[in-house]
Amino acid sequence: MKKTEILAPVGNMQMCLAAIHGGADAIYVGMPGFNARGRTHDHSVNELKEIIDMCHLYGVKVHVAFNILIFEEELPAAIAKLSEVVALGPDALIVQDIGLAKIIRETYPDQVIHGSTQMTVTNHDHITFLDDLNIERFVLGRENSIPEIKEIRKNTDKELEVFTHGALCVAYSGQCFTSESIGGRSANRGQCAQSCRFSYEMFVDGEKRDLTKDGNKMSYLVSPQDLCGIEEANELQDIGVDSLKIEGRLKAPSYVSTAASAFKAKLEGKPLSQADLDKMSLTYSRGFFSGWLHGVDHQRLVKGNYGNHRGIEIGKVKKVSRPTIEIDTDRSFENGMGIVVCDDNKEIEVGSSIFDVKRKGKRVTLSLAHDIKWQQLRPGMMLYLNSDPNVIKESESLVTDINKQKRIPVKIELKAIVSEKLSYKIDDGKNTIIVESEDIVEEARREADIEKVKKDASALSRTIYSVDDFKLTLGEKSPFIHSKTLKKLRQDAVARLNEKRLEVKIPKAFEYQLTKKEVSEIDITLNFLLRDIDQVKEAFDILKECEYDALNITLDFEFGKDYKPSLELLRGLKNCRVGVATNRILKPKEYHHLNVLTRLAPDFILCRNLGSYQYLRSKCDIPLKGDFSLNISNSQTANYLLDKGFETLTSSYDLNAKQLENLLVNTDAGKIEVNIHQYMPSFHMEHCVFAAFLSEGSSFKDCGKPCEEHHVELKDQFGNMHFIKADQECRNTMFNAVAQSSTDLVDELMAKGVSNFRIELLNEHGETLKTKLESYLNYFNGKISTGELKSLLGTQEKYGIGTGMLMKDDTYQARKN
Repeated sequence: MKKTEILAPVGNMQMCLAAIHGGADAIYVGMPGFNARGRTHDHSVNELKEIIDMCHLYGVKVHVAFNILIFEEELPAAIAKLSEVVALGPDALIVQDIGLAKIIRETYPDQVIHGSTQMTVTNHDHITFLDDLNIERFVLGRENSIPEIKEIRKNTDKELEVFTHGALCVAYSGQCFTSESIGGRSANRGQCAQSCRFSYEMFVDGEKRDLTKDGNKMSYLVSPQDLCGIEEANELQDIGVDSLKIEGRLKAPSYVSTAASAFKAKLEGKPLSQADLDKMSLTYSRGFFSGWLHGVDHQRLVKGNYGNHRGIEIGKVKKVSRPTIEIDTDRSFENGMGIVVCDDNKEIEVGSSIFDVKRKGKRVTLSLAHDIKWQQLRPGMMLYLNSDPNVIKESESLVTDINKQKRIPVKIELKAIVSEKLSYKIDDGKNTIIVESEDIVEEARREADIEKVKKDASALSRTIYSVDDFKLTLGEKSPFIHSKTLKKLRQDAVARLNEKRLEVKIPKAFEYQLTKKEVSEIDITLNFLLRDIDQVKEAFDILKECEYDALNITLDFEFGKDYKPSLELLRGLKNCRVGVATNRILKPKEYHHLNVLTRLAPDFILCRNLGSYQYLRSKCDIPLKGDFSLNISNSQTANYLLDKGFETLTSSYDLNAKQLENLLVNTDAGKIEVNIHQYMPSFHMEHCVFAAFLSEGSSFKDCGKPCEEHHVELKDQFGNMHFIKADQECRNTMFNAVAQSSTDLVDELMAKGVSNFRIELLNEHGETLKTKLESYLNYFNGKISTGELKSLLGTQEKYGIGTGMLMKDDTYQARKN
């Protein structure tokens, strides 16, 4: 059976060494200047070379994460940086942006590409769609269960990588726009604001719902426990998963080494102890859970009472008597350990180090720092152990203690035949190095000390190698072997082997020419997206009276039964095409929804993932459009998808006006749809807020479907109410509270050739819906000005109208920059 790779995160050289000596088979590290972890050290190309060389010396592979969206104006810089990095010999480039993958494949045909988890690959059809890019490996969505991974494995020969440890994002990777919509920061650009770790209040049908579980107030409603899939590691290896990925480029070296060591031991069949799990918990843990590997479990995924590192839960404090606290536990403590005492109902966290430990039976008395907030501590608060200097020392020793460092096994053969040159051969299994002395071997006056010769030839303790097999070949006569000569041969052989292990095969390169497209002349088309059958009925009464030459209506419903009557009604409108939207995610065997859509025979289908497009184009001739969720941020991505047959494409929500304008220069602007009015779909989650907090059910089978009865909003720390909506597969979307309108750009976009404009409705009904539709119709018919439109819309929105990302003319800068 092929060995499954353990893939560890690296943000600097210390983490790199921790990964190597902790047992990782490969590491992944950010691309200089294009790093998907905006808060890590943005290393230089020279620093990256040092990391790659160090890893390759030890036989560890290096995957360089180039996994952010690339804006049009960045393409020349990205291509230039690519040439610098490819020359270093990375084993793979991890890519999110399809246009970038196209550039790499055409520029460096032999360069290995891995599809990032930000590609949102959750089914084999998506993989098939991208077959022409020859992407060797795909990092599957964290939300894929083991049965789903098995199904994908059966249907593709591509390598599969699965996240098995670390922080678990609540939103589908590549589909989170919360950082963008709240703070102008893009998760697709490595600038995640970690909005899922905020506290939220839940409002059900307009009323605040106080949530408690096991006596704890729940405020962190979309903050999952950390992923720990170590118990599933062997099963994943058995089904043919090629790589187990550890998350955490922002973590400490001790986090990397403890996780890599534990997973290595697990795959080698060694028993996993509680101590191993405790070490991982102490380096970082919000509580461990297997995530979605066993499918959804809405009652266990999110604990809800905290969102930060806690480590190991010990128990309740029994007594507080400054400067000590007392607790009953069998666990042992040592001076220097870190603890945190918490009252989650009052949002109190008090951390300290332990200065003294006294035990009497189960009762343990811990002396803490004098300057902590003692007035906040009370008996009954929960105590957690969250750090242990011994774990850090153990991790550091892997790097500093030569006896604990990784060794490369080698075979050595020494030939010492009188009248021939002394020959020293070293073989690491892939490379063979032979060096010879300048002088011939002379006959010894007395019998050679064979044991000393062996010892001198095998003296590799100061190198990265260890002798796995030694062979000494002698002639009939006893040779005289000078120690200095043998030492020099050994050193020369090791140096040459090191050089051989660091050799970079310069890849074949071709110049990339940016592809361009002519602009199609298409009538200005107004596309209204409606979300329920009542909106359809109200919209029909308005639109049947309007005079507009080119209308599209897209239906995006929670309940599929409402599609047919809605389509039948809307087909009575003049100059109007009516389409339906797919779900944002497609998992294995979730084809019923797509089959329903094809049987409805709409005028078009809006595809929200490439797997849906791949499946639908093999089943029907219905025109297929691409939505924002395909993350089209540059012309090369747009042109690739248009060449594949998409009728239109919606530009990425990561673009501002200037970036969109740049994209339009080299693609067919007439086939780019721009969303000019919407509530930004922030989180898109497998986690169901309805089931988790309004039921005791773990899945749709036993949750009672509260989503069909209640309207739920989450109130953030800024006082904004974000609406939660479920789709047909029970996945939740959190929509930003503030509606965004970018009508100031319409004239300019039209001048660039854009002819498709979208207006999305969310919960609007009655007068609000009527005002919104009529206002936009009148605006596009030239009856009202931009100012009048904004005034009319602003009066209809709870929080007024925001300008949205398109109107943003600056870019987020991380504090470290």
